[in-house]
Amino acid sequence: MENNDIVLSLRGISKIFPAVKALQNVDFTLRESEIHALMGENGAGKSTLVKVITGVYTKDSGEIRIAGNDGPANIRSPQDAQNLGISTVYQEVTLCPNLTVAENLYIGRGNYKFINWKAQEKRATELLKQLNIPARANQQLGTCSLAVQQMVAIARAVDMDCKVLILDEPTSSLDENEVELLFTLMRVLKSHGVGIIFITHFLEQVYEVCDKITVLRHGELVGEYSVKELPRVKLISAMLGKEAEDMTNLMNMKRALPETEVIYEATDLATTEGIQPFDFNIRKGEINGFTGLLGSGRSESVRAIFAADKVTGGKVRVMGKEVKITNPKDAMKNGIAYIPESRRRDGIIGDLSVRENMILALQVLRGFFHPISRAESEKMADEYIKLLEIKTASKETPIKLLSGGNQQKVILARWFLTHPKYMILDEPTRGIDVGTKIQIQKLVLELASHDKSVTFISSEIPEMLSVCQRLIVMRDRKIVGELKGEELSQDVIMQTIAGGKAKNE
Repeated sequence: MENNDIVLSLRGISKIFPAVKALQNVDFTLRESEIHALMGENGAGKSTLVKVITGVYTKDSGEIRIAGNDGPANIRSPQDAQNLGISTVYQEVTLCPNLTVAENLYIGRGNYKFINWKAQEKRATELLKQLNIPARANQQLGTCSLAVQQMVAIARAVDMDCKVLILDEPTSSLDENEVELLFTLMRVLKSHGVGIIFITHFLEQVYEVCDKITVLRHGELVGEYSVKELPRVKLISAMLGKEAEDMTNLMNMKRALPETEVIYEATDLATTEGIQPFDFNIRKGEINGFTGLLGSGRSESVRAIFAADKVTGGKVRVMGKEVKITNPKDAMKNGIAYIPESRRRDGIIGDLSVRENMILALQVLRGFFHPISRAESEKMADEYIKLLEIKTASKETPIKLLSGGNQQKVILARWFLTHPKYMILDEPTRGIDVGTKIQIQKLVLELASHDKSVTFISSEIPEMLSVCQRLIVMRDRKIVGELKGEELSQDVIMQTIAGGKAKNE
């Protein structure tokens, strides 16, 4: 190692897959007591680089050096990486929901013939208390919320004696308070000399907690920057490879709240998911959204509209006519489309191809006895791969091999094929790169300009403000306010969420 403070050094790293150069001669340097953001669009090579560092992939060329080791490191497996002091927490929770929190914290951490369960549970309890994680050591992990499961995964990595901690989208399932708790923990680790690689699509988080930024594009190194010396516009420009004029154009596309006819209206809508019965409507060409903290009931509300959860009460009118929507197929027949919050759990079927995933909703609408022909499905797939600029080797590629942003585009194409009047998009930009995020925001605005109605949900308030003309604010699983016009500001939204008096509350 050239400098004493360098804990991880990568030089000339390349990784080539069939027909794809995932990494081309990439350099990366991580220092002690540094939080280093790894940025780039989906497909830029971030995940591949992490997998090379952690031994999931073997590099084709280049050199990796770890502080304290003589000579280059030969990382052939995740266990090799762990033995060298490299710990990783991925975007998707990879723990065992059927085991307890304590078992998940310490499973696979040694070659023990006998386990002192009492000591293990005591140690886990101390760790959970230290990190302020709201879970019990003897609690089954599957009974914890997704956010708590993510924090347990982070605690597991933190508890190892790591020199390098890789956090791959760790905040995607956390609310604002939990994110701050994680940042506090990251700063503590930083003060103890740990080097942290932080991968996120939340630009605000990068500028809040990071010291350095390395940008990749198309598998190549764009550069390493100090956070203090890199304005956000220049960061986006580096990631996209062009000046970020799209952001300005996006804001110019947003229109005033339309005074058109109401296409969907619900009164006292209720489901089995514990949200308070609520009233809701949306006009033709309107973009509205549900906002609130994680657990406020925003996702449960849109699932009620689509009847994704069992509807227990309420009346619904579509285009002024009372209809019965008790299941998703009823909703689809009435021109409603729904992209769920978790694309991996509820959106895609990983082993099916891009083409097969794309035609699922249309096939449900047509029915089992009217199958879509291979030729017709291929034509549809070709059309939407080109229209939405989906990056895939082939329409027959299993969708699980695509990046998150491209998987989301396939799901969008699936619903476009049903020609809906009203689309519900729950976290459509979560965990995807800035370029694709702007594409999807622009697409939402274009849909509205063509008289389609959209309900849009995002954990990022600035994103909601950039596209929505009206916001329904939720707290404690009930609607506590409705904002539009001049009320659409971050301060007013936060005040309403916190319990301040909204205009129509």
